[in-house]
Amino acid sequence: MTKKLSRAPRQVRIIGGQWKRTPLPVPELEGLRPTPDRVRETVFNWIEHLKAGDWKRITSLDLFAGTGALGFEAASRGAAKVVLVESHPAALSQLMATKEKLRAEQVSVLRGDALRQMASMAGKFDLIFLDPPYQLQLLPQLLPLCRPLLAQDGLVYAEADAPFDVAPHPEWLTGWQVVRSSKAGAVHYGLLTLNDF
Repeated sequence: MTKKLSRAPRQVRIIGGQWKRTPLPVPELEGLRPTPDRVRETVFNWIEHLKAGDWKRITSLDLFAGTGALGFEAASRGAAKVVLVESHPAALSQLMATKEKLRAEQVSVLRGDALRQMASMAGKFDLIFLDPPYQLQLLPQLLPLCRPLLAQDGLVYAEADAPFDVAPHPEWLTGWQVVRSSKAGAVHYGLLTLNDF
């Protein structure tokens, strides 16, 4: 009888900070596509530069958290507070296990739909991560909900299947300024801030 080879679980890793190189398991869930390590490295370099590396003052909201790669990365670098929002039970369970393993006291995990959670949230965040499933086309609904949650000079990180820096801007980007943007494969990603800040 031949032994079936077990496949190593898919994973991503934390890029920097106190938990650098810590692997984060990726649950086998339809539509879950964690932000690749290389993209996160680029994005967090941008944030380091724009926020002068002052993570101790940063509060962060990771909507559609999935593996928690973006939120745990912020926490690893010293963010004062990180809120992860996830609706899928398996992903939620994995987030709780990771929080416990890392003893990440500054991280809160909320179960539920991101749109509903945003509508009932109080407080301001310096950094909001928006990485919804592309096929749902949620950015036009999510960005207006970010307005009251974003602190002065706050940044929104977003991923999409189309570029942010096209002219003319898509209507849903009205009132937002693209601070930095790039592309990796079919993924377009960028940092946005409100024009009225």
